[in-house]
Amino acid sequence: MKVHKEGTGLLLTLFTIFFIVDVALYHTVNKGWVFYGTTFVTTVLFLLVLNFFRSPFRRFPYDSEGLVIAPADGTIVAIEEVKENEILHRECLQISIFMSVFNVHANWFPVNGTVKHVSHQNGRFMAAYLPKSSTENERSAVVITTRNGIDVLARQIAGAMARRIVTYAKVGDKCHVDEQMGFIKFGSRVDVYLPVGTEVLVEMDQKVTGNQTPIARLGK
Repeated sequence: MKVHKEGTGLLLTLFTIFFIVDVALYHTVNKGWVFYGTTFVTTVLFLLVLNFFRSPFRRFPYDSEGLVIAPADGTIVAIEEVKENEILHRECLQISIFMSVFNVHANWFPVNGTVKHVSHQNGRFMAAYLPKSSTENERSAVVITTRNGIDVLARQIAGAMARRIVTYAKVGDKCHVDEQMGFIKFGSRVDVYLPVGTEVLVEMDQKVTGNQTPIARLGK
């Protein structure tokens, strides 16, 4: 399991700070309970952050054409028809995945195609599992046009703890489900907007795995 590039700088900084603190305590209070307690806490904190920035190597094992693959690890928190008013301006089927701090936070492209639109919108930092987070939180949007001409919108949404959204997609790029679309730091959500009538392959509260779990099948 490798560390995601988005976490390398933070992990090196944390390791340096924790190491200096632990060494300083060792040379000032020796091997007392303060030293052992602090070393335990700093070690646990470092391992938690290290776990958050893990970056597993994944490839979708089947033919992905016509399928919508989960763009993130997490739990399905919404499957509903909504009016998407920011970009697509039409009725859509929305499927939302909530990521806790214990999930992998890399995001993959949900479909194969060509990147048609990329944008970022500043906003609030409400809990990402709340429905209003889709339209009120800080967010980035990527629209992908499939080979059959279907536009699929994937929206990365910041959460109460997430303060940085990274989006790698650029307009005009050819994209594939095995490629990472971006990364969100510390607890967040990804919404996928599909044409109304799309066949849904998941259910509410289901756990999904990014780039592994099919969540929908697009029509012809």
